[in-house]
Amino acid sequence: MGNVQPTITPYEDFDAVADIKAIRKACKGFGTDEEAIIEILANRSSAQRVEIKQAFEKFDDELEEVLKKELTGSFEKDVAMLDPPHVPYAKELRRAMKGAGTDEDVLVEILCTATNQDILRYKEAYVQTHDRDLEADLEDDTSGDVKHLLLALLQADRDEGFEVDESVAEQDATALFEAGESRFGTDESTFSYILAHRNYLQLQATFKVYETLSGTDILDAIDNEATGTLKDCYITIVRCAKNLQLYFARRLNAAMKGAGTDEDTLIRVIVGRSEFDLDTIKDMYLEKYDVPLREALESECGGDFKRLLLAILH
Repeated sequence: MGNVQPTITPYEDFDAVADIKAIRKACKGFGTDEEAIIEILANRSSAQRVEIKQAFEKFDDELEEVLKKELTGSFEKDVAMLDPPHVPYAKELRRAMKGAGTDEDVLVEILCTATNQDILRYKEAYVQTHDRDLEADLEDDTSGDVKHLLLALLQADRDEGFEVDESVAEQDATALFEAGESRFGTDESTFSYILAHRNYLQLQATFKVYETLSGTDILDAIDNEATGTLKDCYITIVRCAKNLQLYFARRLNAAMKGAGTDEDTLIRVIVGRSEFDLDTIKDMYLEKYDVPLREALESECGGDFKRLLLAILH
C-alpha cells in the first residue's frame, strides 16, 4: 500500500543470449569472474532470469548447476531466483511441511502476508512443482485454530479494496473486545474471521477504535489473549495491516539476530520482495534499527551468496 519502491526493475536492454555468453565467459578458464555473474543476476527481473535459464538449456547446460559449481557460500539456495516468482514460495511451503515437525514460522510468514493473487499462484505452483494439493497438505499438517485461520487465508477471500466503513470498524472492534479481553477465554473464530477477511485500511480503522474502546493496543491484547503459532499469525496480520514493509524489516532483523543466520528467510525476503518494495523495506530497516540493512547483512553471511544479496539491495 502507498508508494513503495523495488530495487530490481526489468533491464531495459535485455538480451538473453548476450547474458548467457557473458555468464559462460565468466566461468571459463582458471577462476571465475563472480562479479560479472552477480552483476547480471542482480539486475534482471524474475521473468528475464527465467528467460536466461530457459535459453541456457539450449546449450545443454543447467544454469543452476553451472552457478552452484562456480560460486561460493550458500549460493545453492540463491538459485531459487532462477525460478518463476511463485515457485520458490511453493517449494518453501512444501519444505516447511515435509518430514517430522512443521516449520510454522515459514507458513505464517508466507501465507499471512500474501495477497489473494499470491495465494492462488502459490496453490497453482504447488501442484505444478510437487503434484500435491497445498490445502490438503496444510490440513494434514496443522491443527486447531491455526489450521482454521490458514485454511481461511488459502480461500483468497480478503477484501483488497481501499474503502473504510467506520460503522463496520466499530462493530468489529466491539466484537474483538467481546471475544477477547472482556470474557474468560478468547473466541478465536471472531479474531480469525476479521483478520482474514477485512482490507488493511479497514483493519487499521478497527484497531484505532479497539484501542479507544479497551484502552489497549491490539498487539498487546493479542499478546495477552493468544499463544503459540496462532499468536504469531495474528501479530503478523496486524503488523502487515499497519505497515507491510516494516513487518519484512523485522523479519530480516530476526533472521540475523543471535547465533547463526537464517539464510532461507534472508533469501525469501530479499529476493522475493526485490521487484515490489525492497527499497522501501530498506528505508524501514534503517528507521527501525538505526543501521543500514546493507551494513547488517555484510556482517552476517559470506561468499558469493552474500555478494549477490548485497547486489540485489542496490
